[in-house]
Amino acid sequence: MTKRILLAAVAALALPCSALAQTHDVAALRDAALQDDLAWEITEGLTTEIGARLAATEDEARARKWAIAKLTALGFQNVRSEPFRMPVWVRGEEKAEVLGQHAQKLSLAALGNSGSTGAKGIEAEVVYFASFADLQAAPAGTLKGKIAFIDHRMTVTQDGSSYGVFGAARRTGPSIAASKGAVATLIRSIGTDYHRNPHTGGTNWAQGVKPIPAAALALPDAEQLERLLKRGPVRLKLDITPQFKGQGESGNVIAEVPGSDPAAGIVLVACHLDSWDLATGAIDDASGCGIVAAAAKRIMDAGQPRRTIRVLWAGAEEPGVWGGKAYFEAHKNERHVLASESDFGADRIWKFDATLPESGKPVVDRLAAALAPLGVGRGRDPATGGADVAAVISAGASGIDLAQSGLRYFDYHHTPDDTLDKVDPAQLRQNVAVWTTMLAITANAPEQIGPAR
Repeated sequence: MTKRILLAAVAALALPCSALAQTHDVAALRDAALQDDLAWEITEGLTTEIGARLAATEDEARARKWAIAKLTALGFQNVRSEPFRMPVWVRGEEKAEVLGQHAQKLSLAALGNSGSTGAKGIEAEVVYFASFADLQAAPAGTLKGKIAFIDHRMTVTQDGSSYGVFGAARRTGPSIAASKGAVATLIRSIGTDYHRNPHTGGTNWAQGVKPIPAAALALPDAEQLERLLKRGPVRLKLDITPQFKGQGESGNVIAEVPGSDPAAGIVLVACHLDSWDLATGAIDDASGCGIVAAAAKRIMDAGQPRRTIRVLWAGAEEPGVWGGKAYFEAHKNERHVLASESDFGADRIWKFDATLPESGKPVVDRLAAALAPLGVGRGRDPATGGADVAAVISAGASGIDLAQSGLRYFDYHHTPDDTLDKVDPAQLRQNVAVWTTMLAITANAPEQIGPAR
């Protein structure tokens, strides 16, 4: 008997009789979920029948209709769309060409919220920055009339922690470059693959900064540009022509498994329904929607839980967490006791982190024992829940993070390669089993798991 299994057995023996009986029920639900096909059915259906789902476009609207029909057919209650307004950004032409004696084309994709070069494009010399910090240190005005190129060396990590560090080059780099006079910004894609598939993603503009053309180079092309710059000055011609189309409509899709005790509060589980427009968004985040819905349905089919389970398929996460913010504004006065989100692909869950009050410690102990047979360890990090539920947790709800492996995720994230074939059905089933276990325990726990009323 391994140490992990022994500890799980000891933990189970320490439970009161009622909790021990619940553990047996949880184990049965957990093991049955390892044969789950519903998460795959949802992921396959959404990516095949709808495809890409750029926020506030007709494609995202079709996805909401699809989601409402699907969740209703599955038997969820109170299924509805909650619309909200937001700016609309759509992609245009995307071309980059090295001029002069080393003339050649480069592969790139505009960042969400990028400005436009105009139909005639622009030509300018490239200024190289080895890191985001180097760009920050550049004196004001030194990029006037230049194209800023921000390089970095993002690394592969199981927990995806490198994304937060290196992602700053995309999130705020173009705005900083614009404030220092740049006419355009290029970044090395925030990714870890070596294919000519650039990684898009949103960028943000500081107040008073006019958007300039901003794009991500595929990793091989970023390294090609770096080598060219070592040979001397490089001049580029860029044609990047996205458009801002004013205000449009997005929306959240919500479904529920009503609880038997309304006073016990809401357990919120989320994903996001929108995707970037380069691919069908299978790992980001159709699979997440499949996972949380499949797990919630398993609890629903097993009998009414004590707490209401609310499923949130958030709209417009990619361009700025618009759906998560709209959800919080609409529901901030409701009693959310716990929130969690699946938005990191579909590879196996390897650990969980939980931030619960002291009264919830036995719940976390039961969860650790129930998840050990699935190879999921107990972490010690604060649980943030994910972008679309972060505001709910910040307002006082408890959080649980079910951490998926990120070893492959940033090979495909925000690229044309985010397609259904990247989803491993066996790992997807393990996700559903873990989420089913978590919901079975937290939605039925007799203990207080959220803030005091």
